[in-house]
Amino acid sequence: MTEKGGNYRGIVIKKLIKLAIVTVILGVVFLFGASLYLSPQDKLEKADAIAVISGGDTDARINEGVALYMDGFSDRIIFSGAAAEGEVSNASAMKNIATRKGVPAKDILLEEDSRTTEENAVDVARIVKSERIGSIILVTSPYHQRRAYEAFRDALGKDFKIINHSAKDSRWRKADWWSNEQARFLTIGEIMKNFYALINQ
Repeated sequence: MTEKGGNYRGIVIKKLIKLAIVTVILGVVFLFGASLYLSPQDKLEKADAIAVISGGDTDARINEGVALYMDGFSDRIIFSGAAAEGEVSNASAMKNIATRKGVPAKDILLEEDSRTTEENAVDVARIVKSERIGSIILVTSPYHQRRAYEAFRDALGKDFKIINHSAKDSRWRKADWWSNEQARFLTIGEIMKNFYALINQ
C-alpha cells in the first residue's frame, strides 16, 4: 500500500470513529431527551382544581387525582372523558371510583363529551371559566403530559396557571422507556403526535 493510500485509509477510519461517537451521543440524547421532553413536571402546590384526563392507565390517573385531593392540594376534581364504549362516560366512571375512595361527590366536576386530548382541553376550559377556576393541577400519564399541557395551554391561555403532575404509569417509565416494546410504541407515537400538533398550530 502506498503512503498516500495509507493516509487516506487513516482519514476514513478517523471520520468513521467520529461518526460513531456522534451517533452514540445523539442516541443517548434522544433516549433521555425524549422522556424529559414528553414528561414535564412542576413543583406541586395548591390549585383551584385538579384536572384528570381519562385514557391510558386511567386507574393510575384516578388514584393520583384522588391522592392529590386527599393531600389537600385542591378541594375540587374535574374528571374529563367521554364514554370509551357503552353509555357511561369515562368521567362518570372515574367519579364513581373517586367517591368510593372518599372524595365527596359535591367536590367533583364532570366533562363527559371529549374524545381527544384537544377536546379534553377545550371542554375543561369551559368548566374552568364558568366556575372561575384560576389554576389547575393537570394529571395524565407521563408520556402524555407534554401534549396535554400544550393543548390545555392553548385552550386556557398562556397566562393561566397549569401545574404539570403525572400519574405513575404501569407501562411507561421515564428512566428506561426504550427497554419495553409497549413503552417504545407509546413514546414514538407521542413524539409524532407532538410534532403533528406543532406543525399544525
